[in-house]
Amino acid sequence: MTTDIEQRGLYYEELDLDVRYVHRPGRTMTEADNVVFSTLTMNPQALHLDAAWSAEQPFGQRLVNSMMTLAVLVGSSVAQLTQGTIVANLGFTDVRFPHPLFHGDTLYSSTVVVDKRLSESRPGQGVVTLEHTGRNQDDVVVATATRTVLFRCRP
Repeated sequence: MTTDIEQRGLYYEELDLDVRYVHRPGRTMTEADNVVFSTLTMNPQALHLDAAWSAEQPFGQRLVNSMMTLAVLVGSSVAQLTQGTIVANLGFTDVRFPHPLFHGDTLYSSTVVVDKRLSESRPGQGVVTLEHTGRNQDDVVVATATRTVLFRCRP
């Protein structure tokens, strides 16, 4: 007889404070990704789309859209932490982009659980604060964000 195991995130009780969850694989950010994301989100910023203009700017090339960086940073944590166990995102604070990502850079991300408490108004659920950090292939921090999430408790 075969046993099925369905991939899921962690329940509230399974999340440990001050543990770094390392999310793999990384995601190499391509020119196509950047152009599609920027145009889908109606962001015509030349720093993302215009190679000739961007070459004359301080970084000398196009930058990966920072909103895509944030989306991939958070998205890379889903399979390991929140798949099927999240109720809702409650908010983001302290979003920072200390170094740009460029086409061809790879984003590696990790998450630390910095706070958790049972919800006072929603039995069977807990509020968890996560600190996400993204680094490029050279281990340079390119993005950080603090996210508050409502998790399910174990059934």
